[in-house]
Amino acid sequence: MKKYFSLIIAFAVVSTAMAQETVYPAPAYKGLLFIKNGNVHVGNGQVLPNTTIKINNGKIESLGTNLPIPMDDVKVIDATGKEVYPGLISSNTNIGIREISGAVRGSNDYRELGDWNPNVESIKAYNADSRIINTLRSNGILLANIAPQGSLIAGSSSTVQYDAWTWEDALYKENTALHFYMPSLMQRQGGFGRTQQTPDMDPAKAALNRIELVKQFLKEAKSYNEQSIKTTTNLKLEACKNLFNKTQKLFIHCNLVKEMLIAVDFVKELGLDVVVVGGSESFQIAPLLKQHNIPVILNQMHSLPTSEDDDVDQPFKTPTVLQKAGVLFAINDADGNTTGRNLAFNAGTAAAYGLSKEEALQAITLNAAKILGIDKFTGSIEAGKDANIIISEGDVLDMRSSKITHAFIQGRTIDLTDKHKLLNERYKKKYNIK
Repeated sequence: MKKYFSLIIAFAVVSTAMAQETVYPAPAYKGLLFIKNGNVHVGNGQVLPNTTIKINNGKIESLGTNLPIPMDDVKVIDATGKEVYPGLISSNTNIGIREISGAVRGSNDYRELGDWNPNVESIKAYNADSRIINTLRSNGILLANIAPQGSLIAGSSSTVQYDAWTWEDALYKENTALHFYMPSLMQRQGGFGRTQQTPDMDPAKAALNRIELVKQFLKEAKSYNEQSIKTTTNLKLEACKNLFNKTQKLFIHCNLVKEMLIAVDFVKELGLDVVVVGGSESFQIAPLLKQHNIPVILNQMHSLPTSEDDDVDQPFKTPTVLQKAGVLFAINDADGNTTGRNLAFNAGTAAAYGLSKEEALQAITLNAAKILGIDKFTGSIEAGKDANIIISEGDVLDMRSSKITHAFIQGRTIDLTDKHKLLNERYKKKYNIK
């Protein structure tokens, strides 16, 4: 009976998901596009009031307060009284390779079996038709780094733009980072405070042994890829080559200070470009992270602190500590319940706890683009960059006033219809709500 009930629930979930509206990727926009008279938040800390943006064939050409707009057939968006921002960037997510968590295994392709998967590329599993993507775009999120999950080396993430027919169309930067999920050095507690371990097991020692195996593997990969002539091909070692020519970064997922000190050792011993993902205790060693040029992606701010001795609001204050120390950091939303939609509001919380509004915005735009290595193309509203832009009737960092009215990816006007909006209209109609 339970088996049949589970199947019914799964079918109901799939049916609901498949009821998604028909929204097609926008065609390329050729020619001139003007967004006029908006309050432009550049993304680098500047705010330009009453400014017009000139876009030519998907690229930002110029900004100014008195830009002439031709009278012939050009597209003009009037943003008078509205706020104009760079498209928001989710710096670490599995949306697109994870759809219906738990209920339908066939919709999930974010984790491979085994500990050693450097040759796995998440982009090859990316589903550009994910029903979740439309809800993210409605909240201003236009680009994302799609990351695999695993127990040690999980594979490579790639950066995509959220309006495409296929993964090839979506691809913005391939193989952005290789992901290492560091074994936790924190002892897990059982019920009523009991530590889950047997008398002959030291979990910290076991974790350190596994970390040492990863370090040895990367040293072997470095030696292998330095060989000018290879007698045999090792796909797993071959997949690490971009780490050593600095075209790919190593994202190390960890939270504790002692785990991040090991990440610092990876920089010292192997000379890798390392990014800490998680970093809930990064506020304790911010100067050290700055010294070794290690950026931090704060994965989830709306959570309790890692240590019971920390201030209960420490996750909200950590961005300010990193900002003052000069650490490059991005804010993320890794909450499975929100599926990343609260990215802007996480940044808004940081703005309430010490960051300025523009610094908080930068943590989900230009900073994220720098960490992902795409800042030459996006992350701010500047001449020469892709026109990845959103327009809001209110403050995009404020849940109460944010309302995205327009979104553009590489100059293309994005359809902001999503399942949530359709359901809202459906039940307003049903109950005759105006």
